[in-house]
Amino acid sequence: MTGSDVTPSFRLAYVPGVTPTKWVRIWNERLPEVPLTLIQVPAAEACDVLRDGGADAGFVRLPVDRTTLSAIPLYTETTVVVVPKDHVVAAVDEVSAEDLTDDIVLHPLDDTLDWEHPPGRPAIERPATTADAVELVAAGVGLLVVPQSLARLHHRRDLTYRPVTDAPTSSVALSWPEDETTDLVEQFIGIVRGRTVNSTRGRPQTPAEPKGKRPDKAGAQRKPAAGKSTGKNPRSRSGAPKGGKHGKPRRRS
Repeated sequence: MTGSDVTPSFRLAYVPGVTPTKWVRIWNERLPEVPLTLIQVPAAEACDVLRDGGADAGFVRLPVDRTTLSAIPLYTETTVVVVPKDHVVAAVDEVSAEDLTDDIVLHPLDDTLDWEHPPGRPAIERPATTADAVELVAAGVGLLVVPQSLARLHHRRDLTYRPVTDAPTSSVALSWPEDETTDLVEQFIGIVRGRTVNSTRGRPQTPAEPKGKRPDKAGAQRKPAAGKSTGKNPRSRSGAPKGGKHGKPRRRS
């Protein structure tokens, strides 16, 4: 935002499965003069979009290249297996990867899980996308293991899903170019982190008053009330003590 005639804007990328609605709503409430544009990108392309300047910030799946991108991890998803509702897995609460050994488990090209050895038996051909894999599960071709948000995103009435206890997990982070932490990026970081509108990172604070004696309502310094002791022995007008040792007048010799 270099020229005064340029209207500021903010471009936010997000990968499938992430729902940025809450943060976008808060942004619109706090910065109504700065339009926010949402850009959905495939998980495998999200980091390139940020590096190439296609978005100011984005919700991505870890890991990211920390030499060029900054990232704030937000949450880790449960991994689930998507199955037809009449599959035996649908009768249990959770499964392990070993429980899927005899099944064909689809492994789409846009898979976001970092498998060392994918479970089950491989399909003859890998589906191009997770959406394609879900269609194959519905057709009875095989099963699909994905982060829970993707199972919800591609929900079908004839399918269900169950947690896989020992599968790799997928974590979501807010990321932006390392050398492009602009004021608007800072504003969005504050929203995601839950800072209030009056946070010191969100807007300038009113300077604090200098420390000192507090004036009374009239603006004058407070004085000791009349008749109050000042810590000294009371004396008569002549400066002599009012009485002797026991408070009685002394006799003249």
